[in-house]
Amino acid sequence: MRKVEEMINIRTEPEIIISAFTEPEMLLDWWGVQRTLIDKRPGGVYTLAWNISDKGFGFLSTGFIKEYQPGKLLVVDNFVYCNPEKPFLGPMSLTIHARKKNDGISELFLCQDGYQQGPDWDWYYEVVKQAWPEVVNTLKEYLEKNKVITKSD
Repeated sequence: MRKVEEMINIRTEPEIIISAFTEPEMLLDWWGVQRTLIDKRPGGVYTLAWNISDKGFGFLSTGFIKEYQPGKLLVVDNFVYCNPEKPFLGPMSLTIHARKKNDGISELFLCQDGYQQGPDWDWYYEVVKQAWPEVVNTLKEYLEKNKVITKSD
């Protein structure tokens, strides 16, 4: 199956990187996620919503946390993408791994996989292939600009 992988170095701690994907305030600040429901434990729900209006949700991604190691790893299984103009797409898997390298630098590895076949899947795969590099760069800029470098800051 197809997958999208991204790797980037960020001047921060691994704990901060994982928190950027699990803390509602951070998700809003850097990614524009307007609502979340995240139960940070294996079996817990992981739901993100964007473009909320009086007509409903513009986009929604949801799944169940398979693995959660604060400061190291977040794996979301049965990950489903919901868009009002497309059929629900899933299940997929989303893996976010952060590890300390050196001199205050951490490496973020992100992988979304499980893309299936068909026109809607082809559309989504192409969108994600373009979006994730932009998303991880936005995260890097947010964390480094706001000097979210250590847990004590």
